[in-house]
Amino acid sequence: MKLASLLMTTALITVSTLTAAAQDKAVKLVPTHANVSYGSHSANVIDIWIAKGEGPRPLLVYIHGGGWIGGTKNRSPAQVQPFLDKGVSYAAVEYRLTGVASLPAPVHDAARAIQFIRSKAKEWNIKPDRIALTGGSAGACTSMWILCHDDLADSKSDDPVLRQSSRVTAAAVAGGQTSIDPRVIEGWLGPNVLKHNMINKAVGEATIAGALKNYEKHRELYVEFSPYNHLTKDDPPLLMTYGNDMTLPSKSAGHGIHHPVYGIKMKEKADRVKSECHLLIKGVSKSEKYATANEFLLDKLLAQ
Repeated sequence: MKLASLLMTTALITVSTLTAAAQDKAVKLVPTHANVSYGSHSANVIDIWIAKGEGPRPLLVYIHGGGWIGGTKNRSPAQVQPFLDKGVSYAAVEYRLTGVASLPAPVHDAARAIQFIRSKAKEWNIKPDRIALTGGSAGACTSMWILCHDDLADSKSDDPVLRQSSRVTAAAVAGGQTSIDPRVIEGWLGPNVLKHNMINKAVGEATIAGALKNYEKHRELYVEFSPYNHLTKDDPPLLMTYGNDMTLPSKSAGHGIHHPVYGIKMKEKADRVKSECHLLIKGVSKSEKYATANEFLLDKLLAQ
């Protein structure tokens, strides 16, 4: 009984020590700067963790998902620490959601965040030519749009932030929509994809019926904010990850809005225009060079 009691006490001390260590590590991951305003709206804020290392540090920027309807920039230590350990700083972006302002607001907010971060490069010890993006779902869509879109820098702007470049080094995304155009994606995925509110709320419509009825009114937005339409051979490297349920037509709104066909279509176009693109779908598609998104990101961010 004494031995059992001793073993139990030792186990409890070990668990307590590990818990304390984990809590201590989490405390150390409080952002270096939290809720820094990059724009005029209360949702225009970023968190940044500045990595240690000699000289300016590369930066990974996380753009959250949630269909541009919900979601948060909150990050866990497990998501941030692997990059800090490699000397890569990490930022997370909050932006206006479509319940507040429809397109272009959510995407243009995120692009402005990149320009703002670049304006703070010296103060935050950031290497301005080594900034990559990551995110899932709508955050992936936004990341791909920024990656593929022409530079938004306006050298004549009175706003010093808008004079900064929006171009980035690379992006690694998960479950992203490469098109949000209902007339395109219904053909790719079947009618269930249109049941997801992201598609109608993106353009300020309460229902998909309204979005389709007023399609011509919204067509320009749907075309503009579909990353597929901006992909060219001179775009930075992209890595996409998807689930491997290839069922067509898509089975539900959730299945359709994250369907691997989005990635297949983007990869096919990238291969045609000879832009570097990696597609990871278990049992369906793999990269000859990268097994994971983190491996890709660290390679691109730490390249000499």
